[in-house]
Amino acid sequence: MRVGSFVLGAQFPGQGQGEALHRAVRSAEVAEEAGLDTVWLAEHHFVPYGTCPSAVTLAALLLGRTRRLRVGTAVSVLPTVHPVALAEQAALLHVTSGGRFSLGVGRGGPWVDLEVFGAGLEAYEKGFPESLDLLLRWLREPAVGASGDRYRFREVPVVPRPSESLSEEPGPEVVVACTSPSSVRLAAERGLPMLLGMHVGDEEKAEMVALWSRHARAAGRPAAEIHDAGHVSAGVCQIADRRSDAAETLLKALPGWLRQGLGAHVTVDGRARQMRDPHAYTELLCGLHPVGTPRLCADRLAAAGERTGISRFALLVEGSGDLAATEENVRRLGAEVLPQLR
Repeated sequence: MRVGSFVLGAQFPGQGQGEALHRAVRSAEVAEEAGLDTVWLAEHHFVPYGTCPSAVTLAALLLGRTRRLRVGTAVSVLPTVHPVALAEQAALLHVTSGGRFSLGVGRGGPWVDLEVFGAGLEAYEKGFPESLDLLLRWLREPAVGASGDRYRFREVPVVPRPSESLSEEPGPEVVVACTSPSSVRLAAERGLPMLLGMHVGDEEKAEMVALWSRHARAAGRPAAEIHDAGHVSAGVCQIADRRSDAAETLLKALPGWLRQGLGAHVTVDGRARQMRDPHAYTELLCGLHPVGTPRLCADRLAAAGERTGISRFALLVEGSGDLAATEENVRRLGAEVLPQLR
C-alpha cells in the first residue's frame, strides 16, 4: 500500500494566499520526512478553494526540494492548456527528477477558466480525448504531428524525450481523474490508471474499478496491465487520540473553507449549479475516510484497499487549516499509521 498526501493549498477564511501556499509547500516537505510515498498537487484558478494555479510548476519546486518523494499533479486541467506544452513540462520533470514525477490530468469543469484561457466550452465538452491522446503521443514517440479538430501542426521532434531519463521508467506515469462512466472508459481503453475523488465511498469506487477492468479487457489491454493498474483513491485524513477530536477539528474548519471556496466558482456559460451543504459534506467526509485514532485510520485504509482493490491513496491532510496542526497530522500519519499498514 502506498500512501501519499493530497495538497490543495486551501485558503481558509481569514487566511492570505501566501499563508495557504506556504502551508502547502511545508506539508510536502514534511511528507518526505515522515515517509509518505507521494504528494499529489491540486490545481485551481481564481478561487480560494485552492490557491495553486499550476500544479506542474509547484511540482517542479517540490521535486527540487526533495530526494525520495514522488510528486504528482491531481490534476493538471487539460482543456485549459496546450497538451504539447504540458507534455513538454512533464517530460522535463521526469528526466530531471530521475523518474519521480506523475502527471495526473483531468477535464476540469465548465468554469470561467475556459473563457480566460481562450479554450472555450467545446474544449471541456468535446475536446478532452483529443488533448489526452496528443499528450500521450508526445510522451511516447520521438516525433509528433497533429491533424485533429482542435490541434493541427506539422511533425516536430520531441525534446526532451522522456526515454532519455537516467531511470528505469520510460516516461512519466499518466493518471486520469474519473468522475463518470465515460471518463472511466476513456482511461481504460488507453490503459491509464484512475484518480477517484474524495466525494465517493468505497462501494462506488469498487464499481468504477470493475467498470475500468471490463473496458480495458474489451479494448485488448494486457492482463498484467489490468491487474497491476495503480488507481489512486483521494480522501481525507485527520488523526487524533480520540475519534471525536479528529472529527471536531474538521467540522470546525472545513465548512467555512468549502463555503468560501466552492461558492467562488463561476460557470463560463451561466448554467445553474448546486453547491453541497458544507457541514453535511464535512460529516460525509469524516464518515468515509480515515478520521480518528491511528488504529482506526489504519483499519479504514486497509478496509478501503480490500473493498476497492486500490492500493494508492492521496489524503487531504490540511483539513485543520493550521500549519502546525497540518505538520503534526502528516508526522502522525507517517509514524503511527503507515507502520500498521506495512
